[in-house]
Amino acid sequence: MKFMTFKWKDAEKYGVANDEKSSVWDIESLSRDSNIPCPQSLIDGIAEDSMFLSKISKLIEWGKENNSENYLIPFAEISWLAPIPSLRKNIMCVGKNYRDHAIEMGSEADIPEHVMVFTKAPTSVIGHNEYVDAHQEITSELDYEGELALVIGKKGKNISQQHALDHVFGYTILNDITARDLQQRHKQFFIGKSLDASCPIGPWIVSKEDIGNPNYLQITTKVNGEIRQNSNTEHFIFPIEEVISVLSQGMTLEPGDIIATGTPAGVGKGFKPPRFLKPGDEVEIEVEGIGILNNIVK
Repeated sequence: MKFMTFKWKDAEKYGVANDEKSSVWDIESLSRDSNIPCPQSLIDGIAEDSMFLSKISKLIEWGKENNSENYLIPFAEISWLAPIPSLRKNIMCVGKNYRDHAIEMGSEADIPEHVMVFTKAPTSVIGHNEYVDAHQEITSELDYEGELALVIGKKGKNISQQHALDHVFGYTILNDITARDLQQRHKQFFIGKSLDASCPIGPWIVSKEDIGNPNYLQITTKVNGEIRQNSNTEHFIFPIEEVISVLSQGMTLEPGDIIATGTPAGVGKGFKPPRFLKPGDEVEIEVEGIGILNNIVK
């Protein structure tokens, strides 16, 4: 299933994309008319994990049997939002998780021996087709980073690698937009990574049951149609199971937490000379099995 949050007629809703990926099932309307109770928001549903998936399946089956056109909203009529528009925590991000990216940002000496983590503020989050703010008044080195991100569904602490994927609800795409000059100036990542409207996520969250091996997915980033990043998550230094386990040691992971797994080589700063983003640039990130996240810099 592909879970999404959106605006329709000025109301914020969540739903599931139909099989043709042209319309979205309106969960609120389905729940009301079928008398099958459902959570009010996607993040609340995620906390129910498998029970939530069962409810959604029943709702969609009911909708198909009861005038489905009354419960399907065409994509052309909606405004996309991030799947979880209002996060309860910072986004956790793994830095330098691809060997080639670590080298392009420095040298072989920059390849980490342990999981490297930074965070992005919830206020940075935007959705598919929303505009990335160029923030030209404070940065001239805005960069892109296409990434696979996972969403925690089951609360856990001190999670073993063996059981790590049991705690995943699903997967999405994240663009870790970064102001490189701010990152360098402040000698840490948070400010340069947390500017408003600098973290597109979407277009939806794909339930883990629909993703075979998350450590073997093709990932491609295009800027204005030109391929800049082209890799596969098989090249992770630290696979997803290890990332989840490390982050959970002594720290509780909760439903709705988002973990970005790192970006491959090909970021703007890695070119000589660098190729940073400017207003009007279109960034398209595609991850196998999930779809395409598209945003324009403004």
